[in-house]
Amino acid sequence: MRTEATAMMLRFFLASVLLGTTAASAHDMVPAAPQAGPVVIRGATLHPVSGAAIAAGRVRFEQGKLVAIGGDEVSLEGAQVVDATGKHLYPGLIAANSVLGLVEIGAVRATVDAAEVGPNAANVRAEVAVNPDSELIPVTRSNGVLLALSAPQASGSGVIAGTSALLQLEGWTWEDMTLKAPVGLHVIWPSRFLPAGFPAAVAEGLRKAATEKRDALTRAFEQAQAYGAGPASRGATPDLRLAAMQPFLAAGKPVFFHVDDAQGIDDALAFAAKFKLKAVLVGGAEAWRVSDRLHAQNVPVILGGTHVLPLRRADPVDAIYANAAKLAAAGVRYAIATPGDGFDTSNLRNLPYQAASAVAYGLDKDEALKAITLYPAQILGVDDRVGSLEVGKDATLFLSDGDPMDARSSVERAWIGGREIDLGNRQSRLYDKYRQKYPQTRDNR
Repeated sequence: MRTEATAMMLRFFLASVLLGTTAASAHDMVPAAPQAGPVVIRGATLHPVSGAAIAAGRVRFEQGKLVAIGGDEVSLEGAQVVDATGKHLYPGLIAANSVLGLVEIGAVRATVDAAEVGPNAANVRAEVAVNPDSELIPVTRSNGVLLALSAPQASGSGVIAGTSALLQLEGWTWEDMTLKAPVGLHVIWPSRFLPAGFPAAVAEGLRKAATEKRDALTRAFEQAQAYGAGPASRGATPDLRLAAMQPFLAAGKPVFFHVDDAQGIDDALAFAAKFKLKAVLVGGAEAWRVSDRLHAQNVPVILGGTHVLPLRRADPVDAIYANAAKLAAAGVRYAIATPGDGFDTSNLRNLPYQAASAVAYGLDKDEALKAITLYPAQILGVDDRVGSLEVGKDATLFLSDGDPMDARSSVERAWIGGREIDLGNRQSRLYDKYRQKYPQTRDNR
């Protein structure tokens, strides 16, 4: 009897987990249909990002593309006219470091598909694992973040995580959502840096593990070079991992090195130079310490946010906040992103506030806006399509009642590729639900 009851309880528990996982990982919103006819947004202050703001301007887009930007000379003929008087129009913000679509709830293993086992997972493609029905996608885009780079992470022993994809946050399938793939090959750099306080034996073990990972990384790139030398060196059986690395060798497509500390950055740059890789730095908490070298080697940096702690106890309080301003002053190409881990995925909507914190510590306000629009588009190689309001680019933009870097502002309408999207999301629905609880309870007493 007890065994039967226990089995029944176990079945109930498993069913509850599965139902909860399904409910938590799939939204019920219907993606927008392709743009049916011309649309003109008029009366708003236009913020092209690539140029000066235009007061009371007009933007016209057709078949998902911007066809005219300016003032009264922009034709209204045959268009659906959106009166945006008093509002502000911006290009869609770009989250350049995330696992969006790969992680839903970090504590629920069934909703996590961000990493594969083994030191070399170069053949992993992030886009094919993306969940288009993720509840976090509507939450993210509700604050104007309309594009996100989804990148794989490495497992415990991994160093080469796979390739990333830039997603537009609307679509039925991962094919619909993928704007560009692969964007780059992601390497989780095995840094030997450790914060103060680790016991000596533990620190030694961690440094030894980092050394072993570096050796594995070196072997992987040496093998990839040999594999690309010709059919004779490949053997009878194709190696999908080494084949996947070929586009990134010889200064081809970019290789993203995830590393924060100054010594690790130096080591990663030396590694990239040795193998002639087109390097992009991700994280870069101490990039300001090696800004001269980054500038000299023309290596761009995707900063892992401003709402994180400095790496060293002795660092100045503004070490992270002022990082972007110091890179800008040194002439280093950069973008501002977020930490990019599973926990951060539910907070991608806060991207504009990461940039705002950099403004408070010396970064020019216009530069901060570029750091979450045009600059990431340039680094990711999609500035011909997104990142600014220019004729010929995708109509991926949003209307706000104020500055998106001001937490008091709200995004009111948004379009991705000319399709107006639903800005509702699970959080707003729950807010609307529970704000009625206490008035109803009070009225029923």
